[in-house]
Amino acid sequence: MKFLLVASFAESITQFRGPLIQALLAKGMEVHIAAPGLYTGSPTQLQLESKGLITHDIALRRTGMNPARDLLTLWLLWRLMISLRPQYVLGYTIKPVIYGSLAAWLARIPHRYALITGLGYAFAGKNAQGSRPSLCRRVAQKLYTLALGRVHKTFFQNPDDEKLFRDLGILSPSASTVVINGSGINLKQFMPAPLPQTPHFLLIARLLGNKGVREYCEAASRIHSQYPQARFSLVGWLDDNPDSITQAELDSWLAQGHLNFLGRLEDVRSAIASCNVYVLPSYREGTPRTVLEALSMGRAIITTDAPGCRETVVDGYNGYLVPVQCIDSLACAMKHFIDDPTLARQMGAHSRRIAEHKYDVGKINAVMLREMGIGLRSARSHAGYRRGLAVVR
Repeated sequence: MKFLLVASFAESITQFRGPLIQALLAKGMEVHIAAPGLYTGSPTQLQLESKGLITHDIALRRTGMNPARDLLTLWLLWRLMISLRPQYVLGYTIKPVIYGSLAAWLARIPHRYALITGLGYAFAGKNAQGSRPSLCRRVAQKLYTLALGRVHKTFFQNPDDEKLFRDLGILSPSASTVVINGSGINLKQFMPAPLPQTPHFLLIARLLGNKGVREYCEAASRIHSQYPQARFSLVGWLDDNPDSITQAELDSWLAQGHLNFLGRLEDVRSAIASCNVYVLPSYREGTPRTVLEALSMGRAIITTDAPGCRETVVDGYNGYLVPVQCIDSLACAMKHFIDDPTLARQMGAHSRRIAEHKYDVGKINAVMLREMGIGLRSARSHAGYRRGLAVVR
């Protein structure tokens, strides 16, 4: 049986979908990966092939709306599927979901699925809250409606995204959907680590405005002027997204001297281990993987009361929820951890418990495979997983 996974960013496949791929291989599936950048001999192509996967390089641009380029992507995916004849196709992120799902429908693939891992630039910020949608969002809605009407099931990583798609009419009333707890986390890979003695805050993200990078850096500047002993680190990289932070902005923050910029890291565990509070002031997420990594490593969390983020924090229990784009509230939450050094340890222990009961990647992948009809599990096993989603206090 052949399973084709369609992605938009080859370098992240192992990090974000690695455990799911391993679960598919364990079920005896022949797993194919289609993504841009998988040309013969590329480091990512060689890495994936070494794991027993079959790769296919496709012309796909993650950002921008170019009808000619996107139609070419659709045609190339259709041609690939006609040649491969996979039994299952799963696309994740916006363009693989849209064009992968349409190509699978045109190629008459028998089992077609979509995974919504977040809504991206088109839906971020005020446009997602009911103001007049931008042209980008209107086009995205139409394409999503067309594509998701042709899959057998759509997976969402938080209930707010599912509700928004239904409210907007992107999903038909009869559409089959499943809400899962993000991509999950390998609890053995991200183990708790001792906390540093000095207050140390960390943000890991692509350097985009809608990740709350500007709010984080401004709050860090304010806090540092009052508490010079506090440390603030930033892990990430500049992106070609329209919402990207500019090099000039980054340079100005670094010139102030309060921010420790680590750039892009292949393995973030050492960065998380060096902090005692993880911060993500994002405007909207699917379920943020970096927060799951920090939860699993026993870190207190400050994040926004926004879709995808709010599910990871019980306010006052394992961290704090703050309003989107509110620098004052963000700075106030940071001060709590500086004024009371015991908070990070207490809340960090609670974070690990939440990770164990809610975000175990094995449990989440078992649900995805069951919902796709791959390696069906007993109803009793699934019921046990559902009970495990409750936060244990």
